[in-house]
Amino acid sequence: MNYLKEVIILLLGLYLNLLCRRVSGEQISGKGVLNLAHRQSKWTPLMQMSANLSDITSIRSFFEFRTLDPEGAIFYGDTEEGQDWFVLSLRDGIPEMQIGKADILVSVKGGRKLNDGAWHLLELRSEGKFVVLEVNNNVELIVGLHSKLTKDELKGKIRLALGGMLVDKQKLFHPFEPEMDACIRGGNWLNLSTSWDADSTWEPRPCFSEIKKGSYFPGTGVAMFNTSDLPGLNTEEAGITVEIFGSWTGTTLSLQSTGFEYVLRELEGNKDVKEVQLGLKEGSESAAPPHEPATLTFTIQKHSLVVNSKPELETESLDFFSMWKNGMLLTFGGVPGDSEKAKNTHYLRGCLEKILVQGQVIDLDRALYKHTAVSSHSCPTEAMNELT
Repeated sequence: MNYLKEVIILLLGLYLNLLCRRVSGEQISGKGVLNLAHRQSKWTPLMQMSANLSDITSIRSFFEFRTLDPEGAIFYGDTEEGQDWFVLSLRDGIPEMQIGKADILVSVKGGRKLNDGAWHLLELRSEGKFVVLEVNNNVELIVGLHSKLTKDELKGKIRLALGGMLVDKQKLFHPFEPEMDACIRGGNWLNLSTSWDADSTWEPRPCFSEIKKGSYFPGTGVAMFNTSDLPGLNTEEAGITVEIFGSWTGTTLSLQSTGFEYVLRELEGNKDVKEVQLGLKEGSESAAPPHEPATLTFTIQKHSLVVNSKPELETESLDFFSMWKNGMLLTFGGVPGDSEKAKNTHYLRGCLEKILVQGQVIDLDRALYKHTAVSSHSCPTEAMNELT
């Protein structure tokens, strides 16, 4: 069994363990500050609530919302156990509403971009056969919907959810990527006093008072990619280039394949000198990477690995182009797995403002695996500058 399969099996085991640990869940106030980014699975909402339709006295929900993320799920609601449903999301930073009702699916996108890092007051309300979205007290989007199959009087429960959906993604008229690195505060949800339910694996994560673009690694966890899913080789002469911009300490990245491991990291000891260590079965080498703030260029040639134009490993026995195409693990922020080397990893801490592979921006939301502590699209402007 090769290295990729071993890691995938490990991740599946962790996920199943989390599922087995779920209980009725914690009760969370919807009026506080909530970070939507840190959930355990892709489509499962961060939290949810339900109420009897007979208890609904308001058809209006409002909350403050802030993000730098261009795409993801924000707010979901349904009745009839998901037969009639609604989801508010972002696509290209612009609000999008999708509604499924009886035999009709509707998708409408419009209004101003919201992924500017500022707080925006969002209000959703129902006006007969129309759903209205206001942003900062201005109407931005109106969706009308009518079906002859709609029931005159709804009974049962209404379900609400944040950061995901309670129906299968196959029901979407216009599919999107659900992960949303965003914060919500001051919510009022149909004027209900009901608390949100979060499962037992949920851990509250901070929302920073001021944010900037980038991917934040707090010193815990990694983001892993299968290289076969990343941009590949253009020409053998150019090689495959990974560029990283930002300020950080700790392990920058690692490459793993069957019988091979490469680790690029800062060593302990002299805090004024940073080093790159190559973790190889044949031995180890070291070189000095750039000082913070840094631009690091990691180039993969057919038989060599190059850091900032300096060859760090040359071997005729390995074909890195073929290994990249067939699938290696490229991990940002540490070493994956449960080996002694992984346990002793000094995880990356800092802000990676941009990651490019072959000149294309890499979105950590598309990772094979990303630790819940890692923020894909936002960094604090100052360390540990959190909202209370």
